[in-house]
Amino acid sequence: MRNIIAFIRQFFNLFLFLVLMGIALAILINYNQTYNVVFSGIANETTGKVGAQYNAIEYYFKLKKTNEQLVAENAELRGLLKSSFGGPDTSSVIQVDTLMKDTLGRVRKFRFLPAKVVNNNISGETNYLTLYRGSKQGAQVDMGVIGPNGIVGKVIQVSDNYCLVMSLLNRNSKVSAMMKNGFYTGLVDWDGKDPRYVIMHNIPKSVKVKIGDTVLTSNLSGSYPPGIMIGTVAGFQGDSGSGFLEMKVKTSTDFYSIQYAYLVNNMIWAEQKELEAKTPKEK
Repeated sequence: MRNIIAFIRQFFNLFLFLVLMGIALAILINYNQTYNVVFSGIANETTGKVGAQYNAIEYYFKLKKTNEQLVAENAELRGLLKSSFGGPDTSSVIQVDTLMKDTLGRVRKFRFLPAKVVNNNISGETNYLTLYRGSKQGAQVDMGVIGPNGIVGKVIQVSDNYCLVMSLLNRNSKVSAMMKNGFYTGLVDWDGKDPRYVIMHNIPKSVKVKIGDTVLTSNLSGSYPPGIMIGTVAGFQGDSGSGFLEMKVKTSTDFYSIQYAYLVNNMIWAEQKELEAKTPKEK
């Protein structure tokens, strides 16, 4: 207490000067229109700068929530894409009771479920990802998985709240693909070498391929909608043992930095698989 009193006594004249100066400035600003306008402008500018800095800090701490909202919104928008619907043959009449339809009467075929990547391996030859979405949230085995820029893999195991995804960067992964130019279909797999590239097979040597050509998912895959990006051609050569090309494809998905993905629910694939399972066996 004595130290406080001593401090006030030592700087009493300074404190008195500051108080009197404050009173003088208040009187000057309140009773002089010119100074009032100038002071108001300075105060508004200062308040604006402080508010902008506060908003920037607040936005930084809300980035996680913002990202989650954007992922959910993207999943909803993907569900509205034309490739998410399949139209029945116009020569037939089909009664649909449970599947949703769009305004043009097309049956919804694909639904997208957002999921956060909680584990990702790219260092081995058989790589997997773990997504934070399980059977309780609609995940099922054989669902395709895509990222913001292209395909990621396919679900192979599901628990209550998580699912295990066989990455495109897995020696056992095989995806039906097609060239955007010409719609030639082939098969994409990984050779276990560079995580930035996969290999596309079964494209005839007669096809005119160029560096930079786009490779997409084909309509022969039940796990993915047709036309989803796989990558671009980075190089190619003829297979000496066949009449086909072997193409090196740079993946559109950056497996080094993927944070969110989408499970693809083909809502009528079960019907297709059930029918194909009844295919007569050759005797």
